[in-house]
Amino acid sequence: MASQHPNVPSPAYGLVHHNVRLTTRYVVISNALAQHRELSLLAIGLATHLQSLPAGSCVGIKAIASRFPESEFRIAAAMRELEAHGYLARTRRRLPDGRILPLTISYNSPGADPAAVRETRAAPKPREPRPEPETPRAPAPAPAPRPPAPPQLTARHARAAELLCGLRAHAPRLLLSERDVRRLAPGVTAWLERGAQPDAVRRTLCADLPHDLAYPAGLLAHRLAALMPPPLPAAPASPPALGPLQNCDDCDRAYRAPEPGRCRGCEAAAAEAA
Repeated sequence: MASQHPNVPSPAYGLVHHNVRLTTRYVVISNALAQHRELSLLAIGLATHLQSLPAGSCVGIKAIASRFPESEFRIAAAMRELEAHGYLARTRRRLPDGRILPLTISYNSPGADPAAVRETRAAPKPREPRPEPETPRAPAPAPAPRPPAPPQLTARHARAAELLCGLRAHAPRLLLSERDVRRLAPGVTAWLERGAQPDAVRRTLCADLPHDLAYPAGLLAHRLAALMPPPLPAAPASPPALGPLQNCDDCDRAYRAPEPGRCRGCEAAAAEAA
């Protein structure tokens, strides 16, 4: 229900209008008809009803009386009132095929020329705006840098992503989005490459969760960075190859050398003798 215009004071007594703006199924009636001093209320209502009907409707006395509780006698009297004051005209029209049919004309403003009413003044031609002097424009601000997108999941991080997605089975509060999984997968991959077993990584990430955990991805990122195990120690160097066993040509003692010859003792003795 529409409220009254704020500039119009609401009366304390008498008639008060609570109107809404109609956009469909309405008819425009002049105050000259609605407040006519010489027409009966039935005639005013009948004129309003006729104005609301579409063109071509059957508006004979019997047709109108069948729709309203008033008798045909009262409907006929109301029509005569409207004819006397120029709001209604009843005649007959002959069709090209020879038939004669009734024709009823309803006027919303008796004596007015309908063609003159429809005339509208041509809209004034808008003036062309004067060109304004160009003012130097300030340089457009540089666009704000976008935050870096999370790294894409690769085959190298597939095992880590599977581990992160399975955390919710052990701790329901560690439910991660796809974006968080892509961001945390490299950290888990670093743990696995440093020799940490998947069960150990899972226990570390799920242990002692705070009661007011609001952002699980932030907690996991902190634990992956702060509790990362050290890298595996380097494997010990293998001893140099000693070569196959050979038999000394002088003393027939076995020794290791890449090629047959004399052992160290026989080599030293031959060097002293020389």
